[in-house]
Amino acid sequence: MNIPPMLWVWRHPKPHGAGGRCVGRTDVPVDPRRSKRLARRIQATARREHLPRVVFTSPLQRAADVGRWLRRWGWVHRVDVALLETDFGRWEGRAWAHIARAEVDAWCADFAHHAPGGGEPLVALLQRAAAWTPPGVVHGVVPGPAVVVGHAGWMLARRWCEARGPAEWPQASDWPPPPGTPGYGVCWRFG
Repeated sequence: MNIPPMLWVWRHPKPHGAGGRCVGRTDVPVDPRRSKRLARRIQATARREHLPRVVFTSPLQRAADVGRWLRRWGWVHRVDVALLETDFGRWEGRAWAHIARAEVDAWCADFAHHAPGGGEPLVALLQRAAAWTPPGVVHGVVPGPAVVVGHAGWMLARRWCEARGPAEWPQASDWPPPPGTPGYGVCWRFG
């Protein structure tokens, strides 16, 4: 029996210059003070909840910077590309207002399977998020909790899969599923 681990997933801090832009894998910076504040909150939660001092992050600096702060304080920081945000292809970094309405409509018409901007379709993100377990987890063994700093799209995909399963594909009107997108620095627990 494969029992998924309990995941404590924090969304990265608010980045600079992301407002009004399509930012999936675009590597936008975060004020170091915001990264440090989130790292302190994660450290306090880990102490209170007896979580391991290992943090998994995507390689994007808005998540990885938090992991680097924790590493300075004695944590193990592991970077995992499976935690990346959605790839929006040629839409990356562009203002949403400058993406053709017909392209957005094509994505909404086949929301789960269309690759927006030629990037990654939502089904790929759903499958990636549903399948992720901390490296080194042995199948059939009850794993301990894991600490993650990630992205809203990945968190929404994981929540969708836990609630409905990775084979039930969302429509544009279903997304984001309730209760909506996690705020910057917010923690969602899974498992």
